[in-house]
Amino acid sequence: MLKTLLAAPALIAAALMSASPLAAADARDARLPGWMAGTWMMEDGAEWSDELWTDARGGIMLGVARTGFGSQLQSWETTQIRVKPDGSVSFFAQPQGKPASEFPMVLRSEEAIEFANANHDYPQRIRYWRQGKLLMAEISRIDGSDAQRWNYRQVVPPQD
Repeated sequence: MLKTLLAAPALIAAALMSASPLAAADARDARLPGWMAGTWMMEDGAEWSDELWTDARGGIMLGVARTGFGSQLQSWETTQIRVKPDGSVSFFAQPQGKPASEFPMVLRSEEAIEFANANHDYPQRIRYWRQGKLLMAEISRIDGSDAQRWNYRQVVPPQD
């Protein structure tokens, strides 16, 4: 009986936390692909591409990408994967400061996520998935044609 009485405040606190807005935000974070977080790089000869993704926190992941050839930058964009107020998840791409385009999530598994917007010119489909230690990315038309693919390896920060 004494153990039950001592445990009651902890149970009440746990129940209150699970009903709090903070706990709801944590639950929304679980819908985001936390396995994408990190700094990723691809090099193929003189071609290179980098993507950086924050961890899934507060219902959003922020990303930055750039591609180039040799020492020249060819393109860059800012991106977001976020949980919208209605609970749906979308990818927002803003290439080189242009207005953002939205791509709603259409597929999600433990190590893959796909977004699509058939009304966008190109790309219409954006996919990310893990293949072992690699982060794979692909953009294409909605039917999979005109695909471009990247296979990123994670950049490990130097140890002190």
